[in-house]
Amino acid sequence: MSQNVELSLVVPAYNEQEVIPELLRRVEAALRNSGKTFEVVIVDDGSTDDTPKILQEAMRDRPWLRLLRMSRNGGQSAAFDAGFKAARGNIIATIDADLQNDPEEIPRLLPMLDGYDMITGWRSKRKDSKFRLIQTRIANRVRNWISKETINDSASSLKVYKRHCLDGIHLFAGAHRFMPTLVKMRGFTVLETPVKHSPRYAGTAKYGFRNRAWRAFVDLLGVRWMKERWLRYEVNEVKSDI
Repeated sequence: MSQNVELSLVVPAYNEQEVIPELLRRVEAALRNSGKTFEVVIVDDGSTDDTPKILQEAMRDRPWLRLLRMSRNGGQSAAFDAGFKAARGNIIATIDADLQNDPEEIPRLLPMLDGYDMITGWRSKRKDSKFRLIQTRIANRVRNWISKETINDSASSLKVYKRHCLDGIHLFAGAHRFMPTLVKMRGFTVLETPVKHSPRYAGTAKYGFRNRAWRAFVDLLGVRWMKERWLRYEVNEVKSDI
C-alpha cells in the first residue's frame, strides 16, 4: 500500500481467533465510509491460538491490513505503543479487537478533531455484567479523585488522535488507562464524548480486571506524581538592544 495514508487504526489483539474475520469485515466497511485513505495495524500481542495465522492469510487480499507480531504477551500498553510507532497516518484511531467498541463510530468521531487534538470515547451505557459495571464505576471515581481528572471513562479504547499527540510520547505498562491525562499533560486538548458499547462478539475477555486492581492503583499514583511534577513554564530569549 502507498505511504500516503491519512488514517491509521491500531488494534491490539490477543487470542481473538473467533473475532478476527468479523472485525476485519466491519473495520473495512467503517473506514471506507470515512472518506480517507486508511490502514489497519493489528498488533498481535503474543497470541497462542490461530489469530496470527488468520491475520496473515487475510493480508493476501487486503492491502490496507498490516500485522505486527509481539515476541511475547506484553499487554495492551505495549501493543498500543508498538502500533503508534508503526502507524503512518496523520490521524491515529484505536479500538479493542473484541468488537465491544463499534468501528462504525470512527467516521462519526473524525470531524470532532476540527476543534480538539484527541477524542476519547465514553462508554456511558456499557454492555457488561453488573459486577464489572460496579468495578468500573468505582475505578473511574478513584482514578479521577487521585489524578484530579474529569474524564468519565479514561480506559475506553475507542479514541482518535491527531498524530502530534503521540509523536515522542513515552508510555509505560498500564499507560493505556490514562491516555487522556497523558495527552493533556503535553499541552493538547481532549474532548470526551459518549460512544456505543456492545456485548463481546465472541470468545472471552483477555484484558480484564482480574488481578489488576492493585497494579492499576500503583500506576495511578505514578500518574499523579508525574502530573504534579511535570515541568510547565514559558521562556523567551531576550534579544540585544545594541
